[in-house]
Amino acid sequence: MEWSAQVDGYCERLGPGFWAEPVNALTNLAFIVAAIWAWRRGEGVVPVRVLAAILFAIGVGSGLFHTLATRWAGVADVVPILIYILTYIYLANKHFLGLSWVWSGVGTALFFPYAAATVPLFAMVPGLGGSAGYAPVPLLIFAYAVALRHRLPEVAQGLAIGAGILVLSILFRALDMGVCTGWPLGTHFMWHILNAVMLGWMIEVLWRFLVKG
Repeated sequence: MEWSAQVDGYCERLGPGFWAEPVNALTNLAFIVAAIWAWRRGEGVVPVRVLAAILFAIGVGSGLFHTLATRWAGVADVVPILIYILTYIYLANKHFLGLSWVWSGVGTALFFPYAAATVPLFAMVPGLGGSAGYAPVPLLIFAYAVALRHRLPEVAQGLAIGAGILVLSILFRALDMGVCTGWPLGTHFMWHILNAVMLGWMIEVLWRFLVKG
């Protein structure tokens, strides 16, 4: 595989230039802003600051991909997202469900077979395309919300809100290439903005639980 090969997978990109996706590139600042806010919010709360640091890495990785548009930058884009997902699952298992660190880790590892089983099903949904890889995540968040609805209703409500925002975010991501003819800017930038809101909100849900109980 040629790691420096160019990747052109977004409506806004019309060439190989660094600023060929200016809106997609600049909207990654939303991740950075959310990460800085979460870092300040999480003073003295280690799990929150860990998530804030990962959120910052998401912004940097996505920024690299939407400017350099190479395969290695694509890896830098998706790896921090995966790390965030796995970290949040672990923290949810440990703090929301009250599991030991061992069982929290086991529950986190189960994300991989869960994703392997559900991504092909979402891939069959017309129009979802490459966004099928993200679709299992809001479903999983909703599942946690349902499981916690009686014991931790405020957490459950917060998780459900986060899942709803992510569903909308994935919708904009999936629509991107399909609207090029009538809207050359595309809709991928909304994926960045809504994702930044959603990831920041998910950190807020955890912070409220850890600090306010």
